Amino acid sequence: MPQDTAGHHHFLRNRDGHHAAVTNEELFFDLVYVFAITQLSHGLLHHLSLFGALQTAVIWLAVWLGWQYTGWFTNWFDPRLPAVRGVLFVIMILALLMGAAIPDSFAEHGLPFALCFAAMQVGRSAFVVVWLPRTHPLAPNYQRILAWMLVSALFWLTGGVAADPVVRLTLWCIAALCEYVSPMFGFPFPGLGRSISKSDWTIEGAHLVERCQLFVIVALGEGIMATGLSMAENQNWTPVYLVSFVTSFLGTLAMWWLYFGTSGEAARHRITQADDPGKMGATIHYLHAVLIAGIIVTAVGADLLMENPLEGGSLSSVLVMTSGPVLYLLASVLYRRIVSGYFALSHIIGIVALLALIPFDLHFSRLTDAILVTGVMLVLAWDGQRTGLLRSATG
Repeated sequence: MPQDTAGHHHFLRNRDGHHAAVTNEELFFDLVYVFAITQLSHGLLHHLSLFGALQTAVIWLAVWLGWQYTGWFTNWFDPRLPAVRGVLFVIMILALLMGAAIPDSFAEHGLPFALCFAAMQVGRSAFVVVWLPRTHPLAPNYQRILAWMLVSALFWLTGGVAADPVVRLTLWCIAALCEYVSPMFGFPFPGLGRSISKSDWTIEGAHLVERCQLFVIVALGEGIMATGLSMAENQNWTPVYLVSFVTSFLGTLAMWWLYFGTSGEAARHRITQADDPGKMGATIHYLHAVLIAGIIVTAVGADLLMENPLEGGSLSSVLVMTSGPVLYLLASVLYRRIVSGYFALSHIIGIVALLALIPFDLHFSRLTDAILVTGVMLVLAWDGQRTGLLRSATG
């Protein structure tokens, strides 16, 4: 092994088969994303239209991609090292600025948003390419990642200066797809090949799963915040508002229960034993993007509920209060299938039930809608717990 390569081995996380702990640096880093998620949910709350939903979706993809690629970075490199820690702190500043630009990202803050995001993605990858010796097993992988980040940056920045919101949305969708799809094929790039061997994709499964679990907690916090703040701003705590408050909290509780009822141990084992652990890790990340999107939309539904519980169900409010849990359950079905080979038929029945309720929900108040949706989610959470216990007992 060349001397320069050996000298750089202490930068990598220890791959001795033991659990690589999530560090305080990573927990601190996640704080920025608490702000970004609040910005996203408030943005959707104030733009309840199809175009508003598409705008929020592409911004969410950017927010998640920034976090996901940083998750890979800290999975490979030790965040306690000054250089890695420094990169994390710089990304935090950029992510905080990006979060601040979210509400006007389709207006005057389009370019600042795109600049901050592109600087995060390109900067992190460029740092690794410069930092690692060329002989290091991870070096070619990061060269390909950097190439893809530069291509997507072109679309982010072009979109950022585009005056037409539709053009901006289209260019940003292409940019997000570049970063989203490329890992599934090993970042293939002309002249640089693609990452196919295990050494290119050596990841610590337990660390990746734990990072995703922590992000789910951060996202669920938005539902708690929406419920608590709405109650705090309400001068008159009538029984109707108290019932709304409890219903909203139980909805968040049901999602927590559904997620953490799925064995994290199974997910860790699945990544570790996979023929292509990097691709498996990427798949789990993608499912979390959909799952957490469901949590964010559900938090918007909690805001709508607490705003006016007795207002009749409009199409936009009913769709928000239903689509959040539906997205969440859809991702949950796929996640369980991948990590434990278990097909959650009850979740599919739950999705069908929620969709079937939509025509009726239009004639009910927001509170009645919320009680029905939360009821479905709690039944599924209870059923998931019961079948999980049965499967572990018979397993």
